[in-house]
Amino acid sequence: MSAAGSLLAAVPAAAVLLLTVATRPREVGAVTPLRLAVVRAVLLSGAFAVLVVEVLGASHALTRQAFTVAWLLFLAAAATAAGLRWRRAARRRQPPAAAPQPVPVGAAPVPVGAVVSGGSPDVSPQTVERGEPDPAPARAGRGPAGLLAAAVDTWRTARPGERLLAGTVGGLVLVELLVALLAEPNNFDSQTYHLPKVEHWVAQGDLDFWPTAIHRQVTIPPGAEYLLLHLRLLTGGDHLHNLVQWAAGVVCLLVAARITAQLGGGRRAQLLTAFVLATTPMVVLQATSTQTDLICAAWVACAATLALDGLRRRTGWGTLLGLGAATGLTAVTKTSGLIAVGPLLVLWGLAQLRLARTDRSAPTGPAAAAGGRRSWPVGGLARTVGGSVLILVVAAVVVGPFLARVTAEFGHPLGPPRLRESIPMERHDPASIVVNALRIGHTAFDTPLAPLRRAGADVIISGAEAIGVDPQDRAITFGRELFPEPAWYPDEDRVAFPLAGALAVIGAVIALARPRRIAPERAGSLRAYAVVVLTAVLLHTAMIKWQPWGNRLLLYAVVLAVPLAGLWLDALLRNRAGGRRSVATVLAVTVLAASALAGVLALSYGFPRRLVGSGSVFTTSDWDTRFLRRPQWADEFRWAATAVQDSGARRIGLVQQNDNWEYPWWLLLRQPDGGSPDLVALQSVLPERPPADPSSVDAIVCTGTRAACAKLVPAGWRLEFRDYVGYALPPGR
Repeated sequence: MSAAGSLLAAVPAAAVLLLTVATRPREVGAVTPLRLAVVRAVLLSGAFAVLVVEVLGASHALTRQAFTVAWLLFLAAAATAAGLRWRRAARRRQPPAAAPQPVPVGAAPVPVGAVVSGGSPDVSPQTVERGEPDPAPARAGRGPAGLLAAAVDTWRTARPGERLLAGTVGGLVLVELLVALLAEPNNFDSQTYHLPKVEHWVAQGDLDFWPTAIHRQVTIPPGAEYLLLHLRLLTGGDHLHNLVQWAAGVVCLLVAARITAQLGGGRRAQLLTAFVLATTPMVVLQATSTQTDLICAAWVACAATLALDGLRRRTGWGTLLGLGAATGLTAVTKTSGLIAVGPLLVLWGLAQLRLARTDRSAPTGPAAAAGGRRSWPVGGLARTVGGSVLILVVAAVVVGPFLARVTAEFGHPLGPPRLRESIPMERHDPASIVVNALRIGHTAFDTPLAPLRRAGADVIISGAEAIGVDPQDRAITFGRELFPEPAWYPDEDRVAFPLAGALAVIGAVIALARPRRIAPERAGSLRAYAVVVLTAVLLHTAMIKWQPWGNRLLLYAVVLAVPLAGLWLDALLRNRAGGRRSVATVLAVTVLAASALAGVLALSYGFPRRLVGSGSVFTTSDWDTRFLRRPQWADEFRWAATAVQDSGARRIGLVQQNDNWEYPWWLLLRQPDGGSPDLVALQSVLPERPPADPSSVDAIVCTGTRAACAKLVPAGWRLEFRDYVGYALPPGR
């Protein structure tokens, strides 16, 4: 990566920081205003990034120059907004000049700078960690020095346990950043369709679909890849691609802690929430990956925290735009995240209707004397309906262009039948849903204890057969996979989360049954939130088929549920009197220690990026790191690419199957000046996009099987094939 690329890559980060300053809330009673500003900043930046891709794609201008101009303009706008906010805050911090007043004989003079209007000082409305108003007048406008001083003071006043929690979280995040920077992208799905998708856009200069044998390159929502496209064009390579998921992980930690504060949790409860989430192996491993699940979880969490703000106050225009952006970004990244966003928006809407009814709705005058009933004021009801429409409109602006392209190509906004039938449940009778839920739970709570895994699976299989459901039914099982499948090993695609899951389940049960025990001041909000989380999990099990890597699809639900675990753990540690509670506290501390150990082990030995052992990011070459999933293919790809390049071929045909690796070809066959290679598919699953004629290319590269390749090689060409990779050249080359 060049020095210019490094500088350009810093522009989006700088814009987010400036927007955090510009969007810091001014309203009274805002919970953790700095984290709320971060939510607003990342939503603004995310929506901008998606819309830039759509606009420039429609203009056939997906180029480095166009993206550079767009981000510099965005940075300038963010800097201007931050500067204006800073100056306004500085003016508010200046004490108002007191007008000279005549002093009666014998009266004491009014001190200079005293507030004489209204008899009370001008206090800036901010909040402390539990959400109560903060009387400190300068907090809203404090600069970096003030924030640093506040952080130092918080650390100084923290208890040893709180310091340990914060230090563990911070240490994990920093080491994950190191791994994300050192490791080359090596996620399996990224080699197949995430990163090839980005390279096709760069080569074409637009977002038009292309002939391909891998339908996921065009049918799966591309929101995460849109973000990668920005880095790809700004830097010229994939060296920083892992940072997108790392940043999403940081957002998840901040927002989960804010949700805890919104539900009544203090500083320790928020730290416990961040600790449990940060040490969850799936979060640890995905934070250094080019997968998409943490990005989806971050957008869902942003929607959740904004929706919770609407439980106690009427929602302003800015928050409505944020909810719309979060909904649209979720939909354009991973549609399964809408399973949670939908109930969250319903909760928000019901709360807004309740507030509309209570605001100025008490009957007065003759109606009150007659015992009249309350009714919703027309203005309040219209405001709620209008806000709901605005959320949907903003979401449609973000995700609409992609859905329009999919609908035009396949006649359905959810893509071709093979996509609609592969992941969603095809049976919805109660028995099938119960069996699917049990299998998902079994995989999510898997442990290294093989006898326990086998016993649980046997019970589920026997129970399914007893109620007339085939536990391997294709209508409730993805592809040709077979239940059960071990999921305890720290692999980014399938690792289970038994500790975080168990803590979240306990927290959810108590939040539903006895919410006042863990959040006396927010019992109603806590119970409502727990209902939403439970609803999302139930909907997920009723709508998504079981699959061996289904745990990562649940990551958004884990992020939403962990605040319930943090609140329960804090209540447990707060009430330590008595023998039973002491035992429970010791058990909780033991579970936290085990969670920390799981997180550290996942970071140290997790696959396919680890700190120590075989495949360490410190000892493995860049090329071999890319192939840790399939090390035997590394030399084969190089062998075929070298032969094709030595032949002087320019237009190269691709032969591959649905789950083959395409991305290595984009790296190995680049033009000498770094430009994209001219790769064309010789097969296509898109009816309206015919493949290229094999006779029109200068060479053919193949992955999969020799037989599949041989079918498309023209007569007289020389075909060379190893175990997985092959190539074909015409006579004379």
